[in-house]
Amino acid sequence: MVKPSISNPRVIVTRRLPSEIEARMDDLFTTTLRADDKPMNPAELKAAIASCDVLVPTVTDVIDADVIAAATDLKLIANFGAGTDHIDVAAAHKRGIMVTNTPGVLTEDTADLAMALILAVPRRLVEGDRRTRNGNFDGWSPTFMLGHRVRGKKLGIIGMGRIGQAVARRAHAFGLDVHYHNRRRAPAFIEEELNATYWPELDAMLTTIDILSISCPSTPSTHHMINEARLKLMSENSYIVNTSRGEVIDEAALANALSKGELGGAGLDVYENEPEVHPDLMDLPNVILAPHIGSATHESRREMGEKVMINIRALVDGHAYPDRVLPPGASFSKAS
Repeated sequence: MVKPSISNPRVIVTRRLPSEIEARMDDLFTTTLRADDKPMNPAELKAAIASCDVLVPTVTDVIDADVIAAATDLKLIANFGAGTDHIDVAAAHKRGIMVTNTPGVLTEDTADLAMALILAVPRRLVEGDRRTRNGNFDGWSPTFMLGHRVRGKKLGIIGMGRIGQAVARRAHAFGLDVHYHNRRRAPAFIEEELNATYWPELDAMLTTIDILSISCPSTPSTHHMINEARLKLMSENSYIVNTSRGEVIDEAALANALSKGELGGAGLDVYENEPEVHPDLMDLPNVILAPHIGSATHESRREMGEKVMINIRALVDGHAYPDRVLPPGASFSKAS
């Protein structure tokens, strides 16, 4: 066990957090809170990282090797969020700087949003809302706003981790047949519980499913995993939902396929160049564009903040970090 090296760490938070979390962090540590809610630019991040013991960033902060090089006394990057693809974990590890995240607490809320999009896109719910608001609803008609039933359809999930499994459980309640592709096959008991069919080859799965839900992390191997060639494998009546990371989909290719009628529709909560959205997606009626709200609930944000504080307390108390993130190939030591 690591002996306590600091009793009252200097903590800098890069974005506004829920008020109750900010108040508790201010009570527990020497905390500098963000006055506004704008992302820090690289110069501001360097200045912050050079003057604190703990940095609390979010997904909007690019903590690359250049930023990490500015650190002097930094001991911990306690990320407010589960994904850490915006942090050069290897560079931090090399400098002896710990990186932690907030896994688990986002699962149910993100799965709820994924399921909401799985239901809303085939039934053209948002398109119908726009039509009604714009005065284009003249009354019921047998052929007006026809969508597709989800019951009995095949749902393909990319990434059968916590969120993918939570989506699968919800999908069963709506009568969807669950299929999945993952880097590693899930244990047999999980497949049995979820009644899920494993596809070792993504291309083969894409040719058979009606709805694709993406729940995998952003890594070099998943960048543009859904590209022009793979989109062409899907049916013209199929749908795509993405609540993971925008970089997994080639947005230009997706917009092209949707505009040509090669796909039935899409529901997106994340974007390749967030907060920018590919302009060709903006006016397509068969696309739902959510503003990255997968984990945007009061409950989730509070629990994320609690996890951040628990990880900082581990630094203070010399305990093992409960949510430590390591670079690929690294292993935990007795001192972690």
